Amino acid sequence: MELHPGEEIIYNGHPSWRSTWALYGRGVLGAIVLGLLTALGTGVFGDGVDWLAVALVVVVVLCLTILAGFVNRMFTVYTITTQRLRIQRGIIARKVQQTRIERVQNVNTDQGIFERLLNVGDVDFDTAGGTNDADFRFEGVNDPEKVVAAVDKAQREHSMAPGRPRPADGLS
Repeated sequence: MELHPGEEIIYNGHPSWRSTWALYGRGVLGAIVLGLLTALGTGVFGDGVDWLAVALVVVVVLCLTILAGFVNRMFTVYTITTQRLRIQRGIIARKVQQTRIERVQNVNTDQGIFERLLNVGDVDFDTAGGTNDADFRFEGVNDPEKVVAAVDKAQREHSMAPGRPRPADGLS
């Protein structure tokens, strides 16, 4: 990511490895189901259950699940700077989504019970004007309150940047 003049990175991160547990759980369940279907299929249509085929199906599904979780985690980058929020996704095909920090109006966190226990969650950003940023969210980040604090810091630093009007200090 190329920074603009005077821009500094406040937060740079990936989805937490703990946030991929749901994907891994579905992968294990899928591996078991496909393993059972393979056992049933080889037992019904063959001379008995082909345990090698069952094991191969289970191992392949588990490996693909682990790879998918790793790729999603490592090739998703969330960045907060003094001027903008940025999400970059993808390996070969790349999708970059960004918005200026002054457009951020609300920052909301979303954590279920399981996510609270793992200290991961989603941070959703409501931005001013337009629907282009409707899905602007950092998903599965570690310590979502830290991300909210980083956005607050970025907004304060942006408002105090040289050349920007200063907020009223309450004196007349």
